[in-house]
Amino acid sequence: MIQFESKENITRKNKSMDVFVNTFGGSYKKSESLEYKILNISGDLIAYSEVIISPNVIRYAYPLPITITRFNKLISKRLNPVLIWSCDDGIIYAKAMNLIGTIKYDKLLSDFVIYFDKQKEFKYIRYIN
Repeated sequence: MIQFESKENITRKNKSMDVFVNTFGGSYKKSESLEYKILNISGDLIAYSEVIISPNVIRYAYPLPITITRFNKLISKRLNPVLIWSCDDGIIYAKAMNLIGTIKYDKLLSDFVIYFDKQKEFKYIRYIN
């Protein structure tokens, strides 16, 4: 099933990726099979990432959700999978393989959802206004 995203969500995800890659140097490209490819300064592929929109500020974003379908797609690439939640005031990110979560079935989404409570693996970057 093809999903279409609003221009607002695409802009927000791109802003989150800009903040993420600018912190470490490098760049990103939209991927066909996943959301984003993360490239180092030389343009070499170093990671894949998935950006999830959170309707909250960082402080109230927990537990952080992602569908099991999106999560599996990301980790199947095995090249440094990174999850990024785009919050109203910044981003929360972590390496997917280091997280511990709880899985619950969501009838509305017809999919299982992994929920991540706050843990030491999460890093934060606030947007500069």
